[in-house]
Amino acid sequence: MALGRLLEWPEIARSPQLARFASYIVERTLDGEQQAIKAYSIAVDVFGRPADFDPQADPIVRVQARRLRALLHTYYQGAGASERVRIRLPVGRYVPDFDLVDTETLPAPPVVEEEPVPAPSRPRGSITLSWFALAVIALGTGALAFSLATWQPRQEALTLAAGAVQRPSLGVSEFQNLTGQGRGPLSVSGLAIELVTDLEAFDTMDVRYDGGPTPAAQPASPGGFALSGIARIDADMVQYSAILTDTRTSDIVWSDVISLPLARASEPLALDEVSRRLSLVLGSTRGPVHAQARQFLASGAPLTGNENAYLCRVAFDLYRDTGSAEAADRARTCFAAVPQSEGEKPVALAAAASLMAEMGEDSTATDRYRTAQADMARAIAGSPVSAFVWEQQARLFETLGAIVEAEAAFGSATQLNPASADALAGYARLLAFSGRLDDARSLAEQSINAAPSPPAWYFGVPALLALRDRDFSTAIADAEIYAAADRELGPVLAIMAAQEAGDSAIVNRYLPQVLEIASFRAAGVLPQLRKRISDAGLLGRIGATLAAAGVPPSSLNGRF
Repeated sequence: MALGRLLEWPEIARSPQLARFASYIVERTLDGEQQAIKAYSIAVDVFGRPADFDPQADPIVRVQARRLRALLHTYYQGAGASERVRIRLPVGRYVPDFDLVDTETLPAPPVVEEEPVPAPSRPRGSITLSWFALAVIALGTGALAFSLATWQPRQEALTLAAGAVQRPSLGVSEFQNLTGQGRGPLSVSGLAIELVTDLEAFDTMDVRYDGGPTPAAQPASPGGFALSGIARIDADMVQYSAILTDTRTSDIVWSDVISLPLARASEPLALDEVSRRLSLVLGSTRGPVHAQARQFLASGAPLTGNENAYLCRVAFDLYRDTGSAEAADRARTCFAAVPQSEGEKPVALAAAASLMAEMGEDSTATDRYRTAQADMARAIAGSPVSAFVWEQQARLFETLGAIVEAEAAFGSATQLNPASADALAGYARLLAFSGRLDDARSLAEQSINAAPSPPAWYFGVPALLALRDRDFSTAIADAEIYAAADRELGPVLAIMAAQEAGDSAIVNRYLPQVLEIASFRAAGVLPQLRKRISDAGLLGRIGATLAAAGVPPSSLNGRF
């Protein structure tokens, strides 16, 4: 059975939640219950969410669906390549499709033997085309065919690179006001200015105001976009519909609707809220404006010759998403290759300083920290109102163990750019590790619910909140996501939740990982975590849980 073989595949088998997810949606579909497959039913039946689960507030189903979708693609590209019936989870749906693929090799066509034809005699004095000449012609024809066949892909690759390395531009038009139906219209004028102001704070695109509700005509460019929209009343709600268009192709590449109750939409700060919520998506380098640059970087194409401050910034944010050494090296190499005039800009200085400080503990750490602090000071002096620079300053303080200073720097970052999801999520994590989970909750929810494709490191705070609230199935799910980005604390949180839930399989999966972490072996588990966590209560729970799981006291408190 296709489902059974999929569930036996190690990549699925090692994640019981994803296995249950796949079984649930396939079996209910086969039972003719497609209409019952909703985010709510999956959350309650598969992930153990309570009956008052709100799919809009908790993204667990969307996140796990994205993971399952990616694993299905990997499975049918490799271990499941011979499967005739393939399970596919379309984007935006939770009801699977079943594709029938003919994997049998077609029989070779019969060979028709022709009667030999006698070669004609060659008249005396005629010219013979030599075998060498025939070979040259054949090679030339082959080379021409190859060149023609590969010309278009090569041109497409060059076009992609040209657009990807170019800092995008965005023109913002005023939204059309359709709210005056039988009443005085609400004020919409000024939303475009709010958006321009908010998006400029990211310093990752060139933003301009294009005036009235009809976008101004702009010359097409590889990185050009136009943002427009409408505002209308639907029952007692005001709907602000935004549309992002690629000016080169005139294609709509993204759209979203922000809904506000009519009473709130009438308040003076309503447009500020709409702008901030749209900017959480459009300003992020994970959003649609920067999709081409991320696609270029994800392709593995060499950066040599294409390095500039914009592309290096996107590469840096990819490092932030994964925390991997490979992504860090790529971003570091990119910044090192940009012209000095760009490398000395505050954003580049701050990013390079973060990369330098986060290389880890070794014999050069003291000198690296000193250099990073000096470069960060130069970045702040050069751009004291850059939210990105202050966010990196906060992370540097965290690395140095200066928690009070880190909190102040995160406060500056979020005040300067309230739509920076990374700053909100980083601030939330700092507060959570300091024992202030209630203060962290709102910031974490904003970053996860509004940001496009929230990265794994956003899920540390939700895991801690679920642990505190004794929602252990949620804590396990969030900790498993978080473990992909935080190789120290993620597995520890998963073990804590699993111990409470009595799930020995999860404990057995992550405990060996904890005992193999180099930083833990060099300093001891608790001494290493104490550099990051100032909440004594949390550290005490971690120690007690790991001891109960079988970690020797000597390994908890010293080198092993």
